[in-house]
Amino acid sequence: MIIINFVVSVLLIFLGLYCVCTRKNFIKIVMGLGIVDYGVNLFIVSVGFNDGGTAPIYALSDLTNGAASHFFVDPVPQALTLTSIVIGACVQAMALSFVIMLYKRYQTINADEIRGLHG
Repeated sequence: MIIINFVVSVLLIFLGLYCVCTRKNFIKIVMGLGIVDYGVNLFIVSVGFNDGGTAPIYALSDLTNGAASHFFVDPVPQALTLTSIVIGACVQAMALSFVIMLYKRYQTINADEIRGLHG
């Protein structure tokens, strides 16, 4: 099951990079950046997953018994993913505001038409 998460995360990353590299519409480019962000988040969560793991709440018996520590799920990737989600939302909002400003100035969101303007 965890292999499916890794495969889907790599596919999302490559799909997003494909959108960023091949599309000329700035909104589609921003959507591609979002897809890359979702793929990276899925990868980070999948790295921290432990099959059969429980929440990392330690009791005194767990601290003395070293064998039980590998059944806990690592909380650090989950915290990094939450941070990444907030940063990704801010980046997308900023990118879309840049797209709005480009549209107000050039009356288009096509990258080729904006590059063609020289003045």
